[in-house]
Amino acid sequence: MQCSGGGRDGSHCGESQALTTMMHCTSDESIASVDATEGSPSKQDDDSQVCKERDYNSQKGERVRNSGPMLPEDILYHIHSLLPLRDAARAACVSHAFLNSWRCRPNLCLSTETLGLKGSHDKRCMDFTITVYHILKQHSRIGLKTFQLAMYGYYSISSCHLDSWLHLALTSGTEELVLENTSMKYNLPLSLFSGKSGNSIRYLHLSFCTFRPTFRLGCFRSLKKLHLHNVSITGDELGRLLPDSVALEKLELAHCKEIICLKIPHVLLRLSCLNVAVCHNLQVIKNEAPNLSSLCFERLRNLVHISLGEALHVKKLECFKAFDFMQLPAILPNLEALTTDLIYQMASVPSVHSKFSQLKYLNISVPKETHGLVYDYLSVASFLDASPALETFILRIHVPEFPVQHGLFSGGSSHLRQMPEHRYGKLKRAEIIYFYPTKSLLELANHVLETATSLECLTLDTSSCCCRWRRGSNPAMCYLEAIKRYFEGKVPSTTSTARLDVKGPCCGGLDDYTWQSFTVFGGRS
Repeated sequence: MQCSGGGRDGSHCGESQALTTMMHCTSDESIASVDATEGSPSKQDDDSQVCKERDYNSQKGERVRNSGPMLPEDILYHIHSLLPLRDAARAACVSHAFLNSWRCRPNLCLSTETLGLKGSHDKRCMDFTITVYHILKQHSRIGLKTFQLAMYGYYSISSCHLDSWLHLALTSGTEELVLENTSMKYNLPLSLFSGKSGNSIRYLHLSFCTFRPTFRLGCFRSLKKLHLHNVSITGDELGRLLPDSVALEKLELAHCKEIICLKIPHVLLRLSCLNVAVCHNLQVIKNEAPNLSSLCFERLRNLVHISLGEALHVKKLECFKAFDFMQLPAILPNLEALTTDLIYQMASVPSVHSKFSQLKYLNISVPKETHGLVYDYLSVASFLDASPALETFILRIHVPEFPVQHGLFSGGSSHLRQMPEHRYGKLKRAEIIYFYPTKSLLELANHVLETATSLECLTLDTSSCCCRWRRGSNPAMCYLEAIKRYFEGKVPSTTSTARLDVKGPCCGGLDDYTWQSFTVFGGRS
């Protein structure tokens, strides 16, 4: 496809949808519009005539009957800005106030869906190219706040079209730029952000493209959020971008496979949130930003050497296969919320000697590769021992897609092990998700009930119960029945106000989508 802004004559507009027509309106044109998705040519003619009559009456200063209450212009503009793009375009077809609001609409999200494009791939591609150009050309005289471009499937569109659209958006003062699903072959030109064009950017989200900063730009001083997803960029190239982004508050990197070493400079004094996910070649994270408060490291292929500097402000950490759990108390002494799946590293560790003195929320996942009937879930109690301030504890077990029916504990409650006496005075809420009645899980649940002196509720989620798959299942295999068998009527003396809830599929042959919540005991007042 040749690079061209393109244009459409009036006859073609008569066949377009309401949204596309509105994109071509200028202040000198009629508000007559059509919607090909809602009617025949006669219907379109009627709508056009109505618009013309309203335009004529408005020019004479007459108020159209039943036009609704006269609201202040700023309120009308605000109402109109809340409508989805296509609905906003339709509203502009029948109202001068909404038409003016449409022409000044600050937020644009352009995709096949929002533009309502139909037809063959080639036709949609051509319509997309022309329509996007017209919208941005119009807004170049007005200004933009948010520009989101989703190009799913439009990989054949020439890069010069993209360059042209982004130039129009950036020179319109765009504050939020989201570029989705372009093509890894698209090399985002650095020149687009040079001069004043990049000074207005507050949020930049790039995906599926190449971005190669070869020199320090000096034009992202207002940037607050940067999200790179599947972007071809190296650690050194990112290092040329970050030092000038002195207002940066949040940095997210996902599937950026060329980054090996990530360095966060000290000048990012406002950076509070760092999220890194699925960057499989990442080996080193070196942070010097002093005010980080939230970290997320997810699905990194290898253990990454992480140096957080003086990360005394970090209170929230989500960490999945990133680094050694045993280092955390020393590295992050003020941590208050932890979500992790590093429990597999603790399988052979009887206790945690370091203390999470400030930890209030703990969410642990057991990955599928560590799940097995021989795993000792009671060892999780060592996490509770190390967290004297803990208030909420969640254990999520990734079970197979089929119900676990072998290895379920069938002995008496007297055979359950007892842990050394510890008291969890702050723990109020505990939940085990995808619970099944194996011996060590029953022991863990019993341990929490016996030792959490302030416990309000322990919830056992039995979503993986065999009752979910089979009608008329064997009651001996029903997880809920097993829980009732071990815990019903056994209110621990140390937690007299605690409640034990079980939720999951009903036993007794009800359909697979019937669920119930069963209170084994409600405690004593």
